[in-house]
Amino acid sequence: CSNDSEEDMFGDYDSFYGNDSLVAEVDDIEHRYLQVKNMDVKAAGEIDLGNPQSGVHQKEQDNISASGDVVVLQSDKESACQMCDSDPADGNQELTESILDDLPSSQLLYFEKMDELSSASRTSPVSKGRDEHVNSSSDKIRDPVSFYAGAEHRNRPTDSSSRSKCVLFKTESLKDHLKSAMTGNARAQALQVSKTKQLKEAVLSEEIFVARKAIESSSVDIGPFYGLPSKVKDLFRQLRGIETLYEWQHDCLMLESLQQRKNLIYSLPTSGGKTLVAEIIILQELLCRQKDVLMILPYIAIVQEKVWVRGLSSFGIELGFLVEEYAGSKGRFPPIKRRVKKSLYIATIEKGHALVNSLIETERVGELGLVVVDELHMLGEGSRGAILENTLAKILYTSKKTQIIGMSATLNNVGDLQKFLQAEYYTNNFRPVELKEYIKIRDTIYAVDSKTENGFAFSRLLNFKYSSNLEKADPDHIIALVTEVIPKYSCLIFCPTKKNCENVASMVCKYLKKEFRAHRENEKQDLIKNLKSIGNGTVCPVLKQTIPFGIAYHHSGLTNDERKSIEEAYSSGVLCLLACTATLAAGVNLPARRVILRAPYVGNDFLKKNQYKQMIGRAGRAGIDSAGESILIVQEKDKHLVQDLVHSPSENCYSSLLLELTKGMQSLLLSLVGLKIAVTHEEVDNFMCCTLLGVQQQLLSKEKSLSEIIKDGLENLIEKGLVKRISEKDHNLKSTLTITPLGKAAYKGSIDLAYCNVLYRELKKGLEGLVLESNLHLLYLSTPYDMTSTCSPDWMIYLRQFNQLSAAEQKVADIVGVPESFITKKASGQAIRKNVDNAVVNRLYLTFVLYTLLKETNIWSVSEKFNMARGYVQNLLNSAASFASCLLHFCEELEEFWVYKALLTELTKQLTYCVKTELIPLMEVAGVLEARAKQLYNAGYKTLAHLANANPETLVRMIEHLSRRQAKQIVSSAKMLLSEKAEALQEEVEELLKVPTDIP
Repeated sequence: CSNDSEEDMFGDYDSFYGNDSLVAEVDDIEHRYLQVKNMDVKAAGEIDLGNPQSGVHQKEQDNISASGDVVVLQSDKESACQMCDSDPADGNQELTESILDDLPSSQLLYFEKMDELSSASRTSPVSKGRDEHVNSSSDKIRDPVSFYAGAEHRNRPTDSSSRSKCVLFKTESLKDHLKSAMTGNARAQALQVSKTKQLKEAVLSEEIFVARKAIESSSVDIGPFYGLPSKVKDLFRQLRGIETLYEWQHDCLMLESLQQRKNLIYSLPTSGGKTLVAEIIILQELLCRQKDVLMILPYIAIVQEKVWVRGLSSFGIELGFLVEEYAGSKGRFPPIKRRVKKSLYIATIEKGHALVNSLIETERVGELGLVVVDELHMLGEGSRGAILENTLAKILYTSKKTQIIGMSATLNNVGDLQKFLQAEYYTNNFRPVELKEYIKIRDTIYAVDSKTENGFAFSRLLNFKYSSNLEKADPDHIIALVTEVIPKYSCLIFCPTKKNCENVASMVCKYLKKEFRAHRENEKQDLIKNLKSIGNGTVCPVLKQTIPFGIAYHHSGLTNDERKSIEEAYSSGVLCLLACTATLAAGVNLPARRVILRAPYVGNDFLKKNQYKQMIGRAGRAGIDSAGESILIVQEKDKHLVQDLVHSPSENCYSSLLLELTKGMQSLLLSLVGLKIAVTHEEVDNFMCCTLLGVQQQLLSKEKSLSEIIKDGLENLIEKGLVKRISEKDHNLKSTLTITPLGKAAYKGSIDLAYCNVLYRELKKGLEGLVLESNLHLLYLSTPYDMTSTCSPDWMIYLRQFNQLSAAEQKVADIVGVPESFITKKASGQAIRKNVDNAVVNRLYLTFVLYTLLKETNIWSVSEKFNMARGYVQNLLNSAASFASCLLHFCEELEEFWVYKALLTELTKQLTYCVKTELIPLMEVAGVLEARAKQLYNAGYKTLAHLANANPETLVRMIEHLSRRQAKQIVSSAKMLLSEKAEALQEEVEELLKVPTDIP
């Protein structure tokens, strides 16, 4: 029968059960089938309705024919007897089968199912005896007759009208059955899945169920792979090449604190395998406990590597969860609420904070079962540390069931962090490859040895013959150090500045022997061709000179595409030496046999212990090298400073909330009130006790008490119009605060409060005369404030770009406060009397850069046009995309700025990808940047679906300079994105189909 609660997909459309329909035909076959089955019963001699000697009295026969389990319609009795006269057993069997041959297989299954149900419900001795006989006479066909008899009731009248009603009832029941089946078929997804795949999925599902139960029961035996299905272990072997875990990893995963879901901080040297432990814990949360997970990483590049390069998206596809990237302009707030699949959010510090805010606001923070923080020591590093502290404090305060895992290679004052995170602590000095630390003074190398008096022990003298010219070019003997290693092994040289990186790379290749060029020569030429394609025909002269020797530089001056190509070439061994800045140590994982520190400085600042440990931690590649070496080049004047550096403990981690007022304390106070976590001074005081600042308040706030600092902060927010008191007369500690619309827009847009009021005024002014002839005016509003201080305009270029604008576009400069006369006088070197805001002037100049970039979509040509480093232009583009996304969320909260919403949505997309429109779908795929997108598009791969269905081997053959690993990564990424989009679309459709409960 049909389910009344379900929507009737067919309504009153009854043609499928009319007189000439399939249902009518089935009904006729059923009728004949009943006759044959009853003749079969008679022939077997169990009950002969026409023979008094059969042992059944006439009264009993009447009862049987009228109301028994076997029903023979009286009008058919004679013909039935005639049919039984010849060969009753075989003939009836053949006839039954011939009748049933006309039925569709689905109807045969229906008879079979109904017969099973009726057989289970039989109780009378007569029916039991009949069942036994029928089953013995026919193995193929089960008896469905009793089902229909039961449906017509045992005490049914035998008149024809009653019979017709019963037949009608039966037909209606069958109609409803078919209607229900067809409805189910219409709603079902027609997926063609192989039996093998179904079996594998069934095994995986069963293992996940067992693992989940094991974890819930906190049993010692937690399943095949730390409470996870064996497929997870297979994936680690296939995707990462990991066969077994290190002993410390096993010990850490078996900690009692983890079994009891306590918060945990663990610390090991770089390359010790910390991330694998975190990933296993993440998979336990997603698969076994069925909760979402947030993983916070320090930089966009690391987020992208973790999502795609390190294969977590592949894990998601294989194990049935979603991996969502929250970095730059990417991320949805609040995230889509999934009913079936769970999500792993991989986010930067800033995006992670915005995500947590959105979950708290929508009362969904409980969906987060686990938060994992990499590089936990960043809590003490400026504004980003303040934002991270805000995020963790809110989670601790609002969701007692969310577990927090923090990891770092460099931690010192762990006690404070334990108290803040209410966490257990695990540490180990394990490194898979031994690290040998050295320093070099002049031509002598000393081993770092804490047992000696001055901390250093003589190791050896450099054995390399230097000519007088070479001695002048390379006084630090870098060539001697690198030629001991390359090209057979890899080497990193950390340099203080970007310019120094390029100089070192050029100098080394200038004095290398020509034999170095022969090492993997063809692959080096392919790399140069690839870089030329990326630069639209242009290659950096330094790279063109150094790459044939297997050498390159790596710093923020490279574009994203260049940096990615160089990293891949280094990882595969095509490049054997990188001259790089300190950012590589904190970024993607590029280990080396030997790490050389060109000087104990980063820029003009002396090296910190945390930075030093990160750099030397890159030495030694697990599974490749037996040992790793680090060599710090030291001048005699810095020897004592270096002694302190290598033997001192890591720096302490202190709260940055007070140092970074607008991004720290004030931002936190604003969001506490806006999210209604704490709305009185007293409640804010209670919350602040749960922060790292609360733990360290006696150390950090000596001049004022923490309560006084909070009071001043709240008053400042009230003065800025971001927060207000509900009652203006009430000024005591228990007076209730509420957020203003501007305040709500500020914290939801993650806008730095230092610029909040300025931004509001500029947007308001834009409403009076927003120039829409082009996107120049909108681009100005989307240009990030924090990059203006690093901009030094070239006034001749400024004037040239201004003169190329249309009259309407020139009007934009006047509207924002940079008149043409000002630019002209600056370009001609004349004195300026009129006071013009330098920040506005610089911001407009950066807007010109972005405007040209969106028109030309070529970072190389734009950097040349504005005489800027291409890496700086790339960074400006990335920052503008991120700020445009923040600006969009800001405007969404203020009704007066409704006009900006649609405009900023499109602009954010343009800034994010900065390519022609047709390439944008391909640019969404991880590992596909502009040059690769063009290759794929020209090869016929024009949509996500094309890539998701692509064969990696075919991609390798068709796309130049594409490795097999990259091809697999692209296909995996496309599949994950399609899965996310399909899931989101399905959720939206289901929301739309929901019928409001108040509609009758």
